[in-house]
Amino acid sequence: MIRLPLVALGASTLLLQACMFSPGMHMDTDRLISQDSAENSMVEMVQITPKLIAQDQAVNDRLVVPQALLDYEPENYRIGANDALFITVWDHPELTVPGGTQQTNAANARVVRDDGTLFYPFIGNVRVAGLTLEELREIITTRLARYIEQPQVDVNVMEYNSQKIYFSGAFENAGILPVNAQRLTLLQAIGQAGIDTQRADLSDLKIIREGVSYRLDYDRLTSTTSRIGDVYLRPGDKVHLGLNDARKVFVMGEIGRPGALPYRTSQMTLSEVLATVGGPSPMTSSGKEVYVIRGVESLDTDKATVFQLNAQSPSAFILANQFEMQPQDVVFVGAAGITRWNRFVSQLFPTANIFRSTLEIEDDINDRNN
Repeated sequence: MIRLPLVALGASTLLLQACMFSPGMHMDTDRLISQDSAENSMVEMVQITPKLIAQDQAVNDRLVVPQALLDYEPENYRIGANDALFITVWDHPELTVPGGTQQTNAANARVVRDDGTLFYPFIGNVRVAGLTLEELREIITTRLARYIEQPQVDVNVMEYNSQKIYFSGAFENAGILPVNAQRLTLLQAIGQAGIDTQRADLSDLKIIREGVSYRLDYDRLTSTTSRIGDVYLRPGDKVHLGLNDARKVFVMGEIGRPGALPYRTSQMTLSEVLATVGGPSPMTSSGKEVYVIRGVESLDTDKATVFQLNAQSPSAFILANQFEMQPQDVVFVGAAGITRWNRFVSQLFPTANIFRSTLEIEDDINDRNN
């Protein structure tokens, strides 16, 4: 008489546990796309299709270098403080090498003072900062003509110390690059600074000029027919290449090795991400549930986007290989239905023990009553 209530108690426990959601992460896309759900106002579901890939590629093809950078044309070098000048007056060694011919040219160089002036025999202090070499040559020639008949003057820079370009971030030779009389393109400067390919985010190159920051996708611009090769640097520019530890792509769900991957380039694709982490689990993942979750700065003004790839489609590999990731994207691979059920069943093992214990208690009571 006691067996039935005890078994019923165990069954009730089973039913209570069966009411719980199956364990594990699961994306309820039906709820996301429901017109009546609150999430619908914040999230947009988008299928990864050939049309979507074509639209994204069209946007990327229109990526251009900011016109303000292209408009700058370097001018002739202008002298500045701390530059070391070598001034030659032909047939007058006492002016050219006042320390004697036994000394090197560097020892006879004239350094521009911090106030932008230098002293020269006969003509005294001369304000040279901001002048080109040709302008300074004409000034010295004109003033020396009062003391020397038809002076022949030449001016050269021995050391360029007044103007600099600054490199920071993921460069092998981050630091200061002196500006000389040669026109210097952005690509030439980057070649000199060297890129640390293991640490660099090639999509995040910035040029900061006179307080204005210009962001360039270096990787994409150098792989297309852009005009990035026409960008010249000017004195005082700051060039920063982002570090890939600051921006990542996160991988979660039924995947070989969930975790975070450094975002190195804008041409990082979904297939590359999946391959890097071991791919979807063949035993537990659902081929239809491969998602890329892309957030926004503010859900008050923009919608987040959830891209879905049907990995069971014959074209899935091609689409995944063309779908480009963005920083802070989250890749989520959902579990197959049978996987979620198996996990649910695994949580019933404690309940099975309850049934076993219930029957043992009943048998023990019956033995005592007999």
